[in-house]
Amino acid sequence: MWLIVGLGNPGPEYEWTRHNCGFLVIEELARRAGRDVRTPECQALTARVTFDGQQALLVKPQTFMNLSGVAVAALKQKHQIANAENVLVISDDLALPFGKLRIRPKGSAGGQNGLKSIVAKLGTQDFPRVRLGIAPKALPNLLDTALGARPIGSASDFVLSEFPKKDREALAEQVALAADAVEVILTKGIAEAMSRYN
Repeated sequence: MWLIVGLGNPGPEYEWTRHNCGFLVIEELARRAGRDVRTPECQALTARVTFDGQQALLVKPQTFMNLSGVAVAALKQKHQIANAENVLVISDDLALPFGKLRIRPKGSAGGQNGLKSIVAKLGTQDFPRVRLGIAPKALPNLLDTALGARPIGSASDFVLSEFPKKDREALAEQVALAADAVEVILTKGIAEAMSRYN
């Protein structure tokens, strides 16, 4: 069985923030499976689903982002998932342009606090992840700034700000693409997903 973990912050005030991309992908996967992610367990909301014969538990940790590893480690133990390679984590990535995906079989947290927490609680970086880019397509250079563009300011303020309404359609496309990538990882393997979506 797989744990498919989407990272985000609980509560309606965070629903459309950039830090909640992981939750949005989990909701899309649940919608495709005809399920709701609402079963409370181990400080998370979960739903059991099957994609092409592969069983998975969709997970939305209900701790805040920087404590995500608490719920993930508890669910991994509860469901006797011995191998961290079967814990797939979906998160936002400020180092990637908005609209881009990056799939990796393992790696560092890259400054993402939810990933940092999971690495610390699992004691390994060897779990796959799907990252959704949230950075502006091009950070302002001096000319852009002179023309009135503003730099993104503090990273924490930016990731906790909402996607503007004008970006919601592009966001929906990115979320759908990430959900497609998760299905490919489960059914055809991470190498195939990387070749298709990176």
